[in-house]
Amino acid sequence: MPEKITPEDRERVSLLKLITNSKHEFNKLSVAQLTRLQELLEKKDYSHSKKAHKSKLKLLAKINVRLYELEEGRSVL
Repeated sequence: MPEKITPEDRERVSLLKLITNSKHEFNKLSVAQLTRLQELLEKKDYSHSKKAHKSKLKLLAKINVRLYELEEGRSVL
């Protein structure tokens, strides 16, 4: 039986689509969007796929760096 798609799943996929369409789109995300994406990714379990889990960890690290840049005023847009 397939898992039910939740509104959070849709939101996560929507944000991921934004940043996968272009490298520059990631830098355009607001602090609120980055924080929300971080929350959604942390909730999602990708342990069934080693590759997906590794990608999740890389993206979370990238989000952390970007949030730090924005909060420290070092943002390059």
